[in-house]
Amino acid sequence: MASKPPKTEILRPLPPEAQAELAQAKRLLESPGLAMQLANVIGAPIEGLMARLPGPAARLVDRASHKAVETAFEAARRTLRDQTPGQVASPRLHKFAVAGTGAIGGFFGLPGLLVELPVTTAAMLRSITDIARSEGESASDPETRLACLEVLALGGRRSDDDGAESGYFATRAALAQQVTAATRYVAGGMGTGTAPALVQLVNGIASRFSIPVTQKALAQAAPLIGAATGATLNLIFINHFQSVARGHFVVRRLERVHGIHEVRAAYASLAPRPQK
Repeated sequence: MASKPPKTEILRPLPPEAQAELAQAKRLLESPGLAMQLANVIGAPIEGLMARLPGPAARLVDRASHKAVETAFEAARRTLRDQTPGQVASPRLHKFAVAGTGAIGGFFGLPGLLVELPVTTAAMLRSITDIARSEGESASDPETRLACLEVLALGGRRSDDDGAESGYFATRAALAQQVTAATRYVAGGMGTGTAPALVQLVNGIASRFSIPVTQKALAQAAPLIGAATGATLNLIFINHFQSVARGHFVVRRLERVHGIHEVRAAYASLAPRPQK
């Protein structure tokens, strides 16, 4: 007797309102890359310069990225406090803070990155947490805190990446095991920065975060970049991550309501962003 084929799970389609929200989230997650936005300000391509970045400069950027993620992790673990889930986010407040640090970076150029980036990243994390709360998340939940850190990695997609599986969901999948292990440590009160699970998560996020950081550093190192333009570049930087955060936490909210598999299938069925 022939065996029966495995039962296939039937996924329910999302309601029209949820489908529209998911489409908007996908547009935010696949918006033009940071490099393109920075290039429009300085009038020069960014990604072509990345391969020619001198070794010492590349190491400085990597070090700054790692330090910034470590600082952000400590902020997420120790200082983030909950407010009312669902409260409307206030992105402009955080943009003002980041503009100020960008002016410093624009004045000092690449050497100022080690000082400026951790401050900028900490301000961005608070904005990301604000957005998470507005989508119904609780900042007192360790899993939410690490999901906020995850945004730093999700914002590291290159402009030539495929925006679907090789981008958003692939990055989430790559970090999933590290996030799960780190969440256990943080929830259990064992979250020291030297715990192997946390070190692996910080390294994984920093390696992806270094892509947009390199792009920002190259833009700030361009000739004639001063304090005013440095502030503008940082506004573009935080706006990019705020858009990614909004898309990410909309997807997570829809997953909580309609199911992970249903949302992922609906996301994959949406038309890809036209390439320019």
